[in-house]
Amino acid sequence: MRHTIEEQVALIERGTVDLISKEDLVAKLKRSEATGKPLRVKAGFDPTAPDLHLGHTVLIQKLKHFQDLGHQILFLIGDFTGMIGDPTGKSETRKPLTREQVTANAETYKEQIFKILDPDRTEVVFNSAWLGELSSHDFIKLASQLTVARMLEREDFKVRFENQRPIAIHEFMYPLIQGYDSVALEADVEIGGTDQRFNLLMGRDLQRTWGQEPQVVLTLPLLEGLDGVNKMSKSLGNYIGITEPADDIYGKVLSASDDLMFRYYELLSDLSSEEIAALKEGIDNGSLHPKAVKQQLARELTARFYDQETAQRAEENFERVFKQGELPDEMPEIELPAGPEPVWLPKLLADAGLVKSNGEARRLVKQNAVTVNEEKVIDDTLTLPATGELLLKVGKRRFCRVRFV
Repeated sequence: MRHTIEEQVALIERGTVDLISKEDLVAKLKRSEATGKPLRVKAGFDPTAPDLHLGHTVLIQKLKHFQDLGHQILFLIGDFTGMIGDPTGKSETRKPLTREQVTANAETYKEQIFKILDPDRTEVVFNSAWLGELSSHDFIKLASQLTVARMLEREDFKVRFENQRPIAIHEFMYPLIQGYDSVALEADVEIGGTDQRFNLLMGRDLQRTWGQEPQVVLTLPLLEGLDGVNKMSKSLGNYIGITEPADDIYGKVLSASDDLMFRYYELLSDLSSEEIAALKEGIDNGSLHPKAVKQQLARELTARFYDQETAQRAEENFERVFKQGELPDEMPEIELPAGPEPVWLPKLLADAGLVKSNGEARRLVKQNAVTVNEEKVIDDTLTLPATGELLLKVGKRRFCRVRFV
C-alpha cells in the first residue's frame, strides 16, 4: 500500500516526544519518494541485558513503522560502546562489559528483535566494525569537536559534577562515539529514548562537520510499567518480558489499568491512530466494554511474540483459570528424586522454576501468594514429603506439577 507523505509523517510522529525537525523529515521523505531510495533509519542498542521487555520494544515498534513504509532499518548493536558503558542517567561510572558478555548479549538481542522486525529488511550492524579501526589521531580529532562546557550541559553529567561525583574521561567520549556512528552509517534518521536526546543531537552536529546532511532525530517516551507510575523495569517487577510464557504476557497486559491500556495501544499496537480512536469512542459511548478492548490488545501483543493460535489459547486459559477457577490445560511438569527427607517449600518453588530464589519464595508465602494442592500456605518454614505429586501455584499465573520419582 502506497502512503502519502502526510500519512507517513503522521505514522512517524505517533507517540514521539521530539521530532527534530519535521521540515527535514518531510524533505527526506520527498526525496526518497522521488528517487526510490529508502531512508536509512538507525537505532542503537548497547548489549547490556540479554532479555527485552515491552519498554524496549517501543523503539523497535517505531522502527517497524519506518520498515512498513519501505525504509531501511539499521539495527546497531553497540559492541564497542558496550565496553565503555553508557553514562546516560547514571549517578556514577558504569562498569563496562567484557567482550564475552557483549557477544553473548548481542546474539540474544538479534534473536529477539526479529519477533517484531522483518529480518530481510533489517541490517544488523556492530559499531566495532568502524570504531575499532579508528587511530589515536582519529579519536583526538573526534574529541576536539566538543568542549567540556558543552558536555556539562548534559543533565546527568551536570548533576554528578555539582555533587562532586567522579566523571571518567572516557564517559565524555560516549556521546561523541554514538554521534560518530551516524557519520559512519550515513544515517538519515536516528531514533532513541528521551534520555538519549543529547547523544542523538550529537549525531546531527558531527554529520555537519563531516560534510553530511544532518539526520532527523526522533525521541520516544520511556514506557510506564504495570504500576502506571515508574518506567517499565525488571528491577521494579513492573515489566512484561517478551520471552515470558504466552499466558504470562496475556495475563499481565490484561492487568493494566484502563488508562495505561491506551498508552500501550499508542506506543505498541499495530492499529492505526483512527482505529485506536474508534476504540476509545466505543468505550465512551458504551458500545464497547473496556475489558473487551484490553483483551484485543492482550491478544495482539501475545501473538506478536508467539502466534495467533497461541494467543487465543492464552485467552482461553485465562478465562478458565480466573473466571471459572479451573486449572490451565497445559502447565509445566518436572520430576524430582523421591526420598525419605522432606523438602523445604521455598526451595521446592525455586527448583520448580516458579521463583528465582528461596528469598523470593519466602516473601511470596508470607504474602499469601502460594498454594500447594490448591490450599493456601502461610508458613514459610513448611516442609513437604518428597513422594507422590504436588500441584504448586504462585500468584495468579504460575503453575507447576511436581512428580517425585
